Amino acid sequence: MNRIIERFAQLKREGRKAFVVYIGAGDPDLEATRQFALAFDRAGVDILELGVPFSDPLADGLVNQLAAQRGLASGTTPPKLLETISAIRLESQIPIVLYIYFNLIHKVGMERFIADCARAGVDGLLVLDLPPEESDNYEALMAKAGLCQIYLVAPTTPEDRVQAIVKRGAGFIYYISREGVTGMQTEVASNLAQQVAKIRAHTPLPIVVGFGISNPEQAAAVAKEADGCVVGSAVVNQIATNGKSLELVEKLGSYVNAMADAVKSI
Repeated sequence: MNRIIERFAQLKREGRKAFVVYIGAGDPDLEATRQFALAFDRAGVDILELGVPFSDPLADGLVNQLAAQRGLASGTTPPKLLETISAIRLESQIPIVLYIYFNLIHKVGMERFIADCARAGVDGLLVLDLPPEESDNYEALMAKAGLCQIYLVAPTTPEDRVQAIVKRGAGFIYYISREGVTGMQTEVASNLAQQVAKIRAHTPLPIVVGFGISNPEQAAAVAKEADGCVVGSAVVNQIATNGKSLELVEKLGSYVNAMADAVKSI
């Protein structure tokens, strides 16, 4: 079974919520990405999202845009990232999702890219700019490869479209808690509970909330309402701040562990 599906089944049995971490792949380099993945696994992260560096990351705020630039500068490409994931798989079975823009898949060819991801040990793809209406062949190839296609629902998504989107997802539904791009926020959206309930009415899939979660208190608040939370920009910002530190992996592991503990205390 797919690692994402297995992890959520395990969490449900244990009555716990999922803690998901996003980082930019290759920031500051791919060896650091490998070490982060192993440290996050030890720190209690349930799923790792790796942003594949792209020159036009239209869904991302400044923090993640700069991470993508650093990833490109370090020479990170999709094939090199898949090699790194293969190396991670020698030591860890943490579920891995690639957060990616469609141009990168199209350049390689969809069938080949998905097959390469499956061989490397990727568990799911979150393609930011591929709408479900244009995803028939993609979904068939993903199912054949045993990967989860993860779709986004936004606060502005009409309910009939929510219903159409969630029927096509696999693994979990990613709810964007705020309008706009990724980035740290000072508080959790006030309508989170009702938005999660609206999505839950149409799907049995776990609902994970991201965009703007910046500290343990916010992570815990989101986890109370949803099946899990994603912390991205706040972690990426720690990499940007401490990127040259010899203790970077240890510092980041401790930083993430505090939020993992907050989510798991729910």
